[in-house]
Amino acid sequence: MRSLLIHLKNYKKESVCAPLFKMLEALFELFVPLVMAAVIDVGIAQKDRPYIIKMCFVLVALGLIGLVCSITAQYFAAKAASGFGTGVRHALFEHIQRFTFSEMDTIGSSTLITRMTSDINQVQSGVNLVLRLFLRSPFIVFGAMIMAFTVDVKAAMIFVVTIPILSVIVFGIMLITMPLYKKVQADLDNVLLMTRENLTGVRIIRAFNKEENERKRFEEGNQILTDAQKFVGRISGLMNPLTYAVVNGATIVLIYAGAIRVNVGDLSQGEVVALLNYMSQILVELVKLANLIITVTKAIACGNRIGAVLQIRPDMESGSLKWADAEKEEREKSDARRDGEKDGSAMSDGSPAPVVEFDQVSLRYKGAAADSLSGISFRAKRGQTIGIIGGTGSGKSSLVNMIPRFYDAASGTVKIFGRDIREYETDDLRAHVGMVLQKAVLFKGTIAENIRWGKEDASDEEIREALEISQAKEFVESKEGGMDFLIEQGGRNLSGGQKQRLTIARALVRKPEILILDDSASALDFATDAKLRAAIRGMKENPTVFIVSQRASSIQYADQIIVLDDGRMAGIGTHEELLERCPAYQEIYYSQFPKEAASNE
Repeated sequence: MRSLLIHLKNYKKESVCAPLFKMLEALFELFVPLVMAAVIDVGIAQKDRPYIIKMCFVLVALGLIGLVCSITAQYFAAKAASGFGTGVRHALFEHIQRFTFSEMDTIGSSTLITRMTSDINQVQSGVNLVLRLFLRSPFIVFGAMIMAFTVDVKAAMIFVVTIPILSVIVFGIMLITMPLYKKVQADLDNVLLMTRENLTGVRIIRAFNKEENERKRFEEGNQILTDAQKFVGRISGLMNPLTYAVVNGATIVLIYAGAIRVNVGDLSQGEVVALLNYMSQILVELVKLANLIITVTKAIACGNRIGAVLQIRPDMESGSLKWADAEKEEREKSDARRDGEKDGSAMSDGSPAPVVEFDQVSLRYKGAAADSLSGISFRAKRGQTIGIIGGTGSGKSSLVNMIPRFYDAASGTVKIFGRDIREYETDDLRAHVGMVLQKAVLFKGTIAENIRWGKEDASDEEIREALEISQAKEFVESKEGGMDFLIEQGGRNLSGGQKQRLTIARALVRKPEILILDDSASALDFATDAKLRAAIRGMKENPTVFIVSQRASSIQYADQIIVLDDGRMAGIGTHEELLERCPAYQEIYYSQFPKEAASNE
């Protein structure tokens, strides 16, 4: 929690002024019992009506001044708290954006959403209340005790005994409830996860008639959260009755002792009323402090959860090498090789170094017991098309996810232009890679806005070109408004094939040097798939293309085909070579094309 307070540095003036004005309000409030004592002992006792009227004006003036101070303090506290909340949200969101896929897999999106919303709101409320009440309430409590000493020392000893007892109650309950509120937030994470799963998977749930099971699961999770909240609420709820009991007990003792001393003439009636007023002020402030402690306890628990995320250091450090510099360096080496100079980065056949090279690469996901990929080695030259095929769970997506450095190799080296991918500046590297993931994800907005995710300043002509290559132009033009057609959240108003073609267009609009299609044409018919591949091969930018597919027809014309089997390379070569000598490829191919049909090709 303490690490979050840095976000108050731009609100130093507000953070000082808010409690300062609250303490000024409290100071004027402490004078009220003394004025009331004077009204009773002087004005009423002597029947001095002008004095009583004058003191009433003093009371009104104290009230008005206190009101102005209170409103001013509230303004500064709200400004500081809202600015603090904004700063924490920005910092947390920016930090989450730097997480690798490994961190996102480990932490989980549901808990990150809770921390971005509920937790930050709790912390913001806590900061607001602390700035307004955290100094005011103790100031009133101890100020009332000090003022009681100015009235009567013996009677003030009741305050000296009462306040430590109240402090033990307040801080004891706070220490007990703090870890419990942390558990409540964790249970809230679980409810949010179930809610998110049910909303995103509602069609699957209905298709398999699992509504009743999911309802029961949600009710169980919600009941756990309710029970946890009720349990901690009961403990927190003890604060008010216990403080009331102690303060009212002290009030009884004060009235009893005050009555005896008034009777013997040691105290005046006005002084007893003043002492009772101070005790009442303590009671009111302790009720406020009790509620403040509950809110602050929640805020601290939530702040620690936010701080825990901010303390996670991404395990992937960005390099400093620029793509353009590496490309220029490789071009110079190629020119030198053509002039007959020998260079260590040249391949044995004298051809230029590949654009992408995997050298004995292995990948293990965080927390996994075994490698997902192992011993992967291949080279991809500029303009080549690399097909990747294999059974479900063979590691196809894992392999291509390492090219834009979504994951780092556990061993071995991934190279771009002969340089370790870890040397590249991550953002610059990804700016030159067009990635189309398995799941077609679109955002709410127009078609043009979604395509411009690939390139912010893309012109309408560039967008049309990308749509044409991705075979999306025809259906886009048939939509009302064309490129201004509004896509609903998640692309709900588009078919699966339309969404896939738009995600491909989004990657193509940036004219990437490396294009990765991760099973991104699975919803397309064979004719459209063939047209798409032909259009990509005809691109004047001549990108290096990686095609991950379950269809042998989608990758059989690739320059190289990598066959994966349980995370290992079962074969690499052209379609004809693999069909001749790779049993794993033969099994996949002949499962899709009968041998008779294949023999007639």
